[in-house]
Amino acid sequence: MQVSSVTTQMASVKLTARSPPVAEQAATVVPAKNGLGGKRAGDGSSDPGEPEIVDPFCNADNPQIITFQDVTSAAFKIRKGVELTPCVKSHFSDLIDMDIYLKKEFLQFTGSFKERGARYALLMLSDEQKKTGVISASLGNHAQGLSYHGWKLGIPVTVVMPLKASLMKIQKCRNYHANVVVQGADMGEAKRIALKMAHDRGLTYINGYDHPHIMSGQGTIGLEIVEQVSDIDAVVVPVGGGGLIAGVATAIKNLSPNTKIIGVESEKCPSFTRALENKGPVFVANQETLADGLAVPQVGYNAYATTVPLLDKMIVVKEEWIALAILRLVELEKCVVEGAGAAGLAAIMAGHLDEFIGKRVVLLICGGNIDTTMFGKCLERGMAAEGRLQRFTVTVSDGPGGVAKLCNLLAGLGVSIKDIMHERAFIRDVHHVEVKVICETRDWEHSKEMRKVLQDTYSKVHFYDMPMAISE
Repeated sequence: MQVSSVTTQMASVKLTARSPPVAEQAATVVPAKNGLGGKRAGDGSSDPGEPEIVDPFCNADNPQIITFQDVTSAAFKIRKGVELTPCVKSHFSDLIDMDIYLKKEFLQFTGSFKERGARYALLMLSDEQKKTGVISASLGNHAQGLSYHGWKLGIPVTVVMPLKASLMKIQKCRNYHANVVVQGADMGEAKRIALKMAHDRGLTYINGYDHPHIMSGQGTIGLEIVEQVSDIDAVVVPVGGGGLIAGVATAIKNLSPNTKIIGVESEKCPSFTRALENKGPVFVANQETLADGLAVPQVGYNAYATTVPLLDKMIVVKEEWIALAILRLVELEKCVVEGAGAAGLAAIMAGHLDEFIGKRVVLLICGGNIDTTMFGKCLERGMAAEGRLQRFTVTVSDGPGGVAKLCNLLAGLGVSIKDIMHERAFIRDVHHVEVKVICETRDWEHSKEMRKVLQDTYSKVHFYDMPMAISE
């Protein structure tokens, strides 16, 4: 590997010569200073009196910037082990007046782009490291990619997954013959556990987003995009720990310097945005998010240092737009994707990329491993965000036909009732009943028509929600 020279754009990031070769490094213990403990990478916390176990590949004082040569090397080595995913023109192009292409990385065998970096990192191990095995902490996609390719390459893999990880993803890792350890309340704690196990057992720890080989492997997506689509004005990349955008930006900016690199984060986990404000990676307490694949509390040091000189814009999108984007991808593209995979489309739908109207944009649909229960919630939330799922309370006559009149009224409007219940005990007028309704309409205009008819017909009607996304 080679290390890029310091650029003026990276004045805020300290770069030094690269540490010993990747294959020769292992997790190391840094004694606590003065008994005060150290700051733990990835969660910003410290534990007094305990030594800090650090990942030697992720050093704040010595970030490793990957180069175009690193990415091309990865492309050569992994070409027979991963899918060349399609990058096709989207149906959204006509609706949004933007030439949109979808890079469908969710079509990889394990359902996400993570396979690329995982395979390259495994191939670059020494013979001794391959025999001993590797370990990593992950919420799911990196764990699956590492488990699957470790299985195929005959390398023992241990993955530490936090308690909130999807049961589906946990089971898939077990199906790929990995040793799965489910411990830790969040990713920060899972990472500490994995690093300690790596040190105690002599395993090689492979960071899912900041290891140089991981970033180089992810960058092969950029090589494919430039080959598949000509004259690209912008590439929109979901951002969690930063490894994906670091690799993709490295590849694309070398082949197509005028192409804009746009990063997208959820408002619930804006780690890269905070890092830019802080001029360096900083811990950010994440909230529960639909885009769980992006929920990394601190971006990688290597990923940040690699990305900053190549980044043109960073966007933070609201959860409602992510839910709506998931719904749109199902309806128009027949693509079932997770929240992270829908982030790029969410940014466009929310109006964050209007400067590219009439231009050619590639969206990286990075993963499709959405939990089935979460998928149902996302579809409903997306419909509510668009105004197609409505909730209201109306007071009707408690006499014969009172509720039937309401139902017939809604049926006449073409409105589908999803749930209905009535309440008598908590209403003062014994001659009336309060009816609570959840219903589905065609679109927001249809919802407004229904609202007007109900308000004209009944004196007491209350609508609980306005559309959470499109009304803004």
